[in-house]
Amino acid sequence: MVPRIDKPTGVFRSLDWWTILIYIALLTFGWLSVCGASYNFGDTDIFSLSTRSGMQIIWIGTSIFLGFVLIMLDDRYYEMFAYVIYALLLLLLFVTIFNPHEIKGSRSWLVLGPLRLQPAEFAKFGTALAVAKFMGRYTFNIHKWKDFAIALSIVFVPMLFIVAQKETGSALVYLSFLLMFYREGMPGSVLFTGLAMVLYFVVGIKYENVELWSLPVSLGKFVVLLMVQVFSVSMVYIYCKNKKLTQWLLGIILGGTILALLFAHFVIPFDIVWVQFLLLVGLIGYLVFQWMGSQFKNYLYIALFSIGSIFFFYSADFVLNKILEPHQRVRITVLLGLDEDVSGVGYNVHQSEIAIGAGGLKGKGFLNGTQTKLKFVPEQDTDFIFCTVGEEEGFIGSAGVLLLFLALILRLLKLAERQPFAFGRIYGYCVAGIFLFHVFINVGMVLGLTPVIGIPLPLFSYGGSSLWGFTVLLFIFLRIDASRNTVHN
Repeated sequence: MVPRIDKPTGVFRSLDWWTILIYIALLTFGWLSVCGASYNFGDTDIFSLSTRSGMQIIWIGTSIFLGFVLIMLDDRYYEMFAYVIYALLLLLLFVTIFNPHEIKGSRSWLVLGPLRLQPAEFAKFGTALAVAKFMGRYTFNIHKWKDFAIALSIVFVPMLFIVAQKETGSALVYLSFLLMFYREGMPGSVLFTGLAMVLYFVVGIKYENVELWSLPVSLGKFVVLLMVQVFSVSMVYIYCKNKKLTQWLLGIILGGTILALLFAHFVIPFDIVWVQFLLLVGLIGYLVFQWMGSQFKNYLYIALFSIGSIFFFYSADFVLNKILEPHQRVRITVLLGLDEDVSGVGYNVHQSEIAIGAGGLKGKGFLNGTQTKLKFVPEQDTDFIFCTVGEEEGFIGSAGVLLLFLALILRLLKLAERQPFAFGRIYGYCVAGIFLFHVFINVGMVLGLTPVIGIPLPLFSYGGSSLWGFTVLLFIFLRIDASRNTVHN
């Protein structure tokens, strides 16, 4: 029986119109939000180009036109010129580092007369294309360290350039590529390691100066070192399948820690962190010994995890106080509850929470918000635009917007899974990951749940760079998906 080959279909017939409808809906609600956030009492023409809402119409119109152009191009061009696009955008990012125009403490903007562009917004689609092309090769194997290291470097190089522009928030967006790596077979241990590092940082910093049982013991250090020990022993059970050794090691660690804690509490007060540290050193030494005796590399990997965890934890304080910018450091300490600063760094979050709370269930209605109209919330039409949605549209409107974003992300994942080639699937997961990261962090920082890192809400925040960047990112994928059944000569 001769296999059936689908005939080529027209681009517009093959487009995923559900995704485009969601895109149009988000643009519409986004414009209404920009209009509400930038409106001043007494304004008579919200469509005037002298207003933010009027200019946003220009950005939306050019974005739709840009999407149309991207759809009309041959889909093979995106894979063919992926490395060229990536290299050009890297060059643009590098040049921007030396940009003399500093806006709000950041050198991430290129000023071309009246036009301001942020190359970091466009570098995301260039990075996604490059990593998709590299990982889409037939010879690529994510389990080979060389291949995995090159793929990671494709992502981290633009990330480093953006950090050099003093735009740490935009650089952190590149962590969203971990979703794609995980889908393509990245070991779960790598993802777990990343989550463990976040736990070490948050717990260690938040409880560093809290005493345990009125002893000269830092609760933060005690808990983090205990987590490192328990995580490492759990890995022995999961990756080495040695139940008896796991029970034995866990008994020694917990028993030693409890005895040291009781001795310090009832006999002679001392810093039991040193006991934990010695137990951890002994655990690492034993794991290395097991590896040398059995040549089973998983023991070595667990030992390296323990060493890396200790190094990361003790360097976290240095990173917080010496590497991060002062405003970034204060944002983290305010989020962790170490500082109360509702009049300074925490002012934006505090006012946005008031605005969202004032909206209630149904909201105050379009252009009827008071917190936003009186400009209590800085950046309310850019990074904090979701507070306008909450105040004017209430819980129902906010939930509706979040459901639209959820529908878009789930749709992107579905489209990615139906791609016949690895290039399209990988690029699709990159797009979904970037949208997911932006929505989660932006809404989280408006609600006071995540650090304020200054990233826009996709298709909502005011500005051309963000809107164009997300449009290019999305419509390249829609064009790739539209050709999934096309037979190329």
